[in-house]
Amino acid sequence: MEITKKNVKQILRSIISPGSEKDIVSAGVVKNIQVFGDQVDIDLVLNNPSLQARKKLEVEILKIIHSRINVKAKVEIKIEVVINKSSIENSIKANPIPGIHSIIAIASGKGGVGKSTVTANLAVTLSQMGLKVGILDADIYGPSMPLMFDLEGEKPLAQEVNGKSKMKPLENYGVKILSIGFFTGPDQAVIWRGPMATKALKQLIFDSAWGELDFLLVDLPPGTGDIHLSIVQSIPLTGAVIVSTPQQIALADARKGISMFQQESINVPVLGIVENMAYFIPEELPNSKYYIFGKDGGKILSESKKIPFLGSLPLVQSIREASDFGRPAGLQEKGVIRDSFIKVAQEMTHQVLKRNKNLPPTKAVEITTMTGCSEVK
Repeated sequence: MEITKKNVKQILRSIISPGSEKDIVSAGVVKNIQVFGDQVDIDLVLNNPSLQARKKLEVEILKIIHSRINVKAKVEIKIEVVINKSSIENSIKANPIPGIHSIIAIASGKGGVGKSTVTANLAVTLSQMGLKVGILDADIYGPSMPLMFDLEGEKPLAQEVNGKSKMKPLENYGVKILSIGFFTGPDQAVIWRGPMATKALKQLIFDSAWGELDFLLVDLPPGTGDIHLSIVQSIPLTGAVIVSTPQQIALADARKGISMFQQESINVPVLGIVENMAYFIPEELPNSKYYIFGKDGGKILSESKKIPFLGSLPLVQSIREASDFGRPAGLQEKGVIRDSFIKVAQEMTHQVLKRNKNLPPTKAVEITTMTGCSEVK
């Protein structure tokens, strides 16, 4: 068969669009076809960010063109991933950050469960899936993103946006990052009262030139304090992800984190639980699993609270080493670590799409202060 635009378009009608009953042409997945001799360029648009779905579609297209048109055809496929932007834009109405489609709080009731490590690795994994990602390091008193992204000592520059001077986030590994750690020394303690910390946080949120982002991950400090209230007050979160270890004492605090977001006056959807340090894999025994902190605690908690379980992450030495080195372990090309983070990232994205389809937009929370304590109205 001759290599023509018409013939290519016709055979592509034999391929069913992922998650649809229509073919990829009728479903609007195929946006452009160009033919130059034996060169075929195809532009696709998908709302399924799964790397597996994209690779499967590429293979199907290559196979059908080589088998039904010309085995010598040179095919180049470009895929743009769009995360249901119309519904995501609707989820951010009060005090939105222009250009950001989905804001996810990564929280934990207890410190030391690896929340920041999970945030960093989810960010680079989502970026490798073709999404535009940013991190707001909201852990004012213990910022860790500068170290994890090898950006210690760096300073954000000013950028003019619509006549106003904004902070330009630093970027590494395809992820945009802002942190109070960029404005303090590595040994300098941040000794601020709540109002000062809140003011600094709002500057990082609203006085910054984030540009277009599919996801902004907000790395919250442990617990349920002023910073958490400031976040739900300042921006309508798309949802929250709770990180815990399987240990009972960590799960007890995770329950409090879930409870905070599920309060009627706050009502931020909990997208799911990530069980970190779920099992230990010794380097010399890569096929062995040791459940040091208990088994399936996060999964059991998710079932009892009737919220999704996003997946388990192993306790592996290289994850800690990668964080200390400033290159998140999710950037590894293959292996159990990368596979685990891909699974969690895919499940979280699925829950975001499901949330935006089935739930109304989250509103920012009005908070007042009375006799020394914060009250949610």
